[in-house]
Amino acid sequence: MVCSPTCLLLLTMTLPLLGSPAARASQPVSKTGGIPRGGVPSAPVESVLVSVYVHLDFPDKTWPLALSRTLTLPAALASASPGTLTSLSLTTECDVNLEGHIDCSCLSGYQWNASVCSRHRPCQAFRSDRPCGCLVFSQPEPGYCQLLPPGEELSASCLPAVPGNLSLNSPLQMPGHTLNLTLLISQEATNLNWFLRHPGSHRPVLLQPGTQVSLTSSRGQAALTISNMSHHWAGEYMSCFEAQGFKWNLYQVVRVPLEVTDVVRLPEQLSVSCATSPGFQLSCCLPRTNLAYTAAWSPGADASSFNMSGSQCLVLAVQHCPAADTTYTCDLQSHGLTPLRVPVSVTIIQDGDITCPKDSSGVAWNVTKAGHVAQAPCPVNKSGVVKRSCGPDGVWGPIRSSCTDERLLALLTRARLLQAGQGKPDEEVPQILRELSGQVAGASSPSDLLTLLRTMKCLAKVAAKARVQLERSALENLLTTTDKVLDMDTSSLWTEKPRVGSTFLLAVETLARSLCPQDHPFTFSLPNVQLQTRLLGPTLPADYKISFSTWPPLHAQIPRHTLALLRHNGTKVSITSLVLQKLDQLLPSNYGQGLGDSLYTTPGLVLVISIMADGQTFHQGEVIMDFGHTKGTPHCVFWDHNLFPGKGGWSREGCQAQAAYASLTTQCICQHLTAFSILMSPHTVPDDRALALLSQLGLGASILALLVCLGVYRLVWRVVVRNKVAYFRHTALLNVVLCLLAADTCFLGATLLPPGSHSPLCLTATFLCHFFYLATFFWMLAQALVLAHQLLFVFQQLSIHRVLPLMVLLGYLCPLGFAGVTLGLYLPRGQYLREGECWLDGKGGALYTFVGPVLAIVGVNGLVLAMAVLKLLRPSLSEGPPVEKRQALLGVIKALLILTPIFGLTWGLGLATLLEEVSTVPHYIFTILNTFQGVFILLFGCLTDKKVQEALRKHFCRTQLPNSTVSLATSESSISECSKGGSEAAR
Repeated sequence: MVCSPTCLLLLTMTLPLLGSPAARASQPVSKTGGIPRGGVPSAPVESVLVSVYVHLDFPDKTWPLALSRTLTLPAALASASPGTLTSLSLTTECDVNLEGHIDCSCLSGYQWNASVCSRHRPCQAFRSDRPCGCLVFSQPEPGYCQLLPPGEELSASCLPAVPGNLSLNSPLQMPGHTLNLTLLISQEATNLNWFLRHPGSHRPVLLQPGTQVSLTSSRGQAALTISNMSHHWAGEYMSCFEAQGFKWNLYQVVRVPLEVTDVVRLPEQLSVSCATSPGFQLSCCLPRTNLAYTAAWSPGADASSFNMSGSQCLVLAVQHCPAADTTYTCDLQSHGLTPLRVPVSVTIIQDGDITCPKDSSGVAWNVTKAGHVAQAPCPVNKSGVVKRSCGPDGVWGPIRSSCTDERLLALLTRARLLQAGQGKPDEEVPQILRELSGQVAGASSPSDLLTLLRTMKCLAKVAAKARVQLERSALENLLTTTDKVLDMDTSSLWTEKPRVGSTFLLAVETLARSLCPQDHPFTFSLPNVQLQTRLLGPTLPADYKISFSTWPPLHAQIPRHTLALLRHNGTKVSITSLVLQKLDQLLPSNYGQGLGDSLYTTPGLVLVISIMADGQTFHQGEVIMDFGHTKGTPHCVFWDHNLFPGKGGWSREGCQAQAAYASLTTQCICQHLTAFSILMSPHTVPDDRALALLSQLGLGASILALLVCLGVYRLVWRVVVRNKVAYFRHTALLNVVLCLLAADTCFLGATLLPPGSHSPLCLTATFLCHFFYLATFFWMLAQALVLAHQLLFVFQQLSIHRVLPLMVLLGYLCPLGFAGVTLGLYLPRGQYLREGECWLDGKGGALYTFVGPVLAIVGVNGLVLAMAVLKLLRPSLSEGPPVEKRQALLGVIKALLILTPIFGLTWGLGLATLLEEVSTVPHYIFTILNTFQGVFILLFGCLTDKKVQEALRKHFCRTQLPNSTVSLATSESSISECSKGGSEAAR
């Protein structure tokens, strides 16, 4: 091969063949497309077109005249009949390009057939209505352009006729209208495609069904419909198809006028003080389109035009302020169209007008009239405007910026057009994701972030509809972008647009499960994003298990029976597990039914699990998750995108939380697949292992102490109840011991039962705990009322036959009524049991039927205790000597020690645990005082009683010990003395 470009000629030859049947059946060939041919013999001979591949090498591109000589046929044809070469027709011309490849172009009337065209790429610079007029070959190979089939009505001239006709409803489409392109095909056609070439672009864009594009096809006809036309759809439309062995292209040019909203004006309005700013500038920018527009400002002639990225701007420089308010108009005109007028109102600030002063906060703000909005341009490579309103009192408002990175806006436009129907999703989605990961670092404002998230939303919808399969590199770009978004400090965006967080989550989980099957397994980890995928083969594992190195640690498993339901006829199942950290802070605080209106905390983790089988996403299936150590009462929830009209919210439907028996963690069990997390009340008991151990230890000690107390009463009962007052007091205390013993036993045993509304044992334990704890407090109330009667009505005797039935009704019937009503009211609503525990639900109101009566009883008992203390303090502290005062104080202290645990006043500390958010001290105090309440009752309510002590001594020692003085609050004799106010009461 010579160094200089070489001309290669591929020829067809017309040979006169005498007497052959083929010759008699053929038609004579004349000139084609003005290409000179050799002379035609004058004798009436029949000729036939014979195509022979001839490779001629001409270094100087000179046509040799010697080629017109008579040549003999190839040996294969010589035996049939002699023939004479009468002319040569040039069909294909090839040139060696600078890259060393061969560009072979067809001359007029010829074209590469469809099979050759499909194997080679077209020439770069070739532009013709013929789709296969020029191809690139890597090396010379036998082949040449084929003669196009002639049209039926033009057979005499042998000119080619396209077997189809492309028509449209109107070459000028108004914005918002619908474009209809119709292709009528006279021959059987295959591989029909539609393309759009934008103005100024050489690369056609494939059109596919989308939100604006719809394609229909029937026998002999095809149609393209585009709704809601805009300048983004202006350009040259091309219909490509194959027929008669060739590829054909048909074209129609569509023009779309601009709208006022397509024109960017800066500013949109202006108030100016001629004293401070004698001149100003106005600009209007219009996007590039295939319509020729002329722009002019009126009034004013001093305007200049300049080009910027994708648009043309006309700037009006006003040197002198007008004397009055003026409206300037940017007039845009195009031939045959109604002029487009874009107004900008300029208000002149007069003397006496209220104005906002000149300011340089962020940008230079000129003097602006009250009630107007000042505008400033965005920095370089940013689109939008910066606005600041001037209040009616002449005070500047906050700065609002819509400046957005132009590259991010371009990606959003591409994504929206892709969703509308322009482009190939398999190519465009990975490419946009790659560019997006490179631009996310430059996103510095809420507007940038919003544009980025909208782009991801469009890509997710396109990928889901077209079932796009992403390669690893594309998925890495997605996760890199996601990680950086989660690190951005743009809280104002998430607050102002709460649905953005839900949209972002949906886009990420949709794209994350689109990995190509051949790229499994795949693991990727960044600070805020962790992904693990796996493709299950024919043999299913016992359970699919996965773990993430997050804090708290996160584990998940899918039971084998769930996976077995998805496998049919050898279908491969792919599982994608994605953990997003910090995303819970960006989601709106919306809670579905059963969660109430409280604000919750989360562990900062959102787990997304997706199962794909046979190209479909499955949403049903059991999944078990362990979110590690959680604080408070956990709620296992998932993010439901359909809640709160599109904003999304947390829902616990189909999910339940339960304690993991192997550890102190909480497991979530859900019957569907989506994005999961754990919600905890922010003011609940902290998840402290020591506190849980202390609680169990206290309950065990209380149960043991109450059993001892019952044994003591069994021994000394007849001795200590020899009068009415002692009988009432010890009867109430004995029932307190019985109820508290039953309640503590049920509560401690409930921790061993499986939680949930479907567990009858858990339901029974909750009801019994509710009843017995309430009964404990109502018997404490009965004891306090008896003491109050003795303090207030000293000389009035109580009847056992009247008081005892009232105490029984108060102690058992009232709590039974509260417990029964609570069960009947809240159980049908699903608000009776707390998630993960056998206790009353605090969100639906069931817990308040326990807390309310308890706090009321504690309040009444506190008043009774205060009355007893006042009786003890009066008059000893005011009249007696120091010794008597000291003895009175000791009596008060002893009364407090005895009555406080008996009256359940330590439960009042529960209010501190409800209000405390950080410190664990109130929780420890509350746990110690209340779980050890049985011990306190044994010590201060039973063993410190004088008659109990004497009875025990008699029983064990069989000796009579001398009497000792006891407190008023512990014996019936002291109550009468207390009522008299004697100083001996304190002693």
